[in-house]
Amino acid sequence: MKNLITKIMVLAGLLSFFGCKNSTDPAEWNAKQINKWFEKGEWLNGWQATPDSTINRKEFAISYFKHKERWDKAFAFFKDSNFATMEIKRYDIDDDNVFALLSEYLTKSEDEARYEAHQRYADIQYVASGKELIGVAPLSTKNEILQPYDSTKDIMFLSVNEVKNHKATPDRFFIFFPDEAHRPGLRDGDSTLVRKVVIKVKVD
Repeated sequence: MKNLITKIMVLAGLLSFFGCKNSTDPAEWNAKQINKWFEKGEWLNGWQATPDSTINRKEFAISYFKHKERWDKAFAFFKDSNFATMEIKRYDIDDDNVFALLSEYLTKSEDEARYEAHQRYADIQYVASGKELIGVAPLSTKNEILQPYDSTKDIMFLSVNEVKNHKATPDRFFIFFPDEAHRPGLRDGDSTLVRKVVIKVKVD
């Protein structure tokens, strides 16, 4: 009887292991499975740009499978667009679910910029030309609310206790989710002109 119970427990454990291993829900994937899916890069839809190391791979995988059509449209827009010749404006990709904001600006000092965060949208940020630094910090390191959340613009401004800047150039892109504060548009050395694409992907 004891041996039978042991065998049943082992079998249940194996079934649980393999069930999780073959799960299509990335929330149940381990780090190895997440990295394998992410690094395969099929989700890029052929866009030739490198995802920055700051991207939360598990959070992205969960959001991607939850809203696959939205993310696919966003990456297809990156692949199919010539940002050098496009008009500076908003581009509606899928109504308010996915839209792109194309802008140009001069990079600024840290004293002139504020950290921002969103609640309903994730940002895909891509420097199409030029270079800048982007500050990235977990929202949990929030120090002070500088401007309360505005639901009509889906944005709040804040200061953080943990400051770390990352270089943004035309070979790579960033993704920021609602639990991540970011401060884009910082100068890397001298102030330079940047052409920037931000695609907003609704995640709520």
